[in-house]
Amino acid sequence: MPRPKKSRWVATHPDVSFFKPQGIPLRELEQVELGVDELEALRLADWEGFGQEEAARHMNISRATFGRVVAQGRKKVADALTHGKAIRIEGGNVEFRPPMPPYGFHGRRRRGRGPWHG
Repeated sequence: MPRPKKSRWVATHPDVSFFKPQGIPLRELEQVELGVDELEALRLADWEGFGQEEAARHMNISRATFGRVVAQGRKKVADALTHGKAIRIEGGNVEFRPPMPPYGFHGRRRRGRGPWHG
């Protein structure tokens, strides 16, 4: 029996749920479904510029899982852009949380001074 999926932390709920090419009615377009977790991974990696380790911490997932999620999201967006498809944003096993402070929830780690200090 597979392990249950861990919910992924997402900082904000998307304001829009569709993007589509201009001038073509939505009903005439193929759609690509981008999960809310994939959108969050794209936001953290490509918009915020975080490395995979830091972005994974923001989403409360492993670095390897983050790498897979962001790669899936990029592939879906590239498919939609190159083939003129609409992007529908929905789904995913997510939990909405406020954005993390700059140094995480536990403060900044200092070498030689014990565990976490703020």
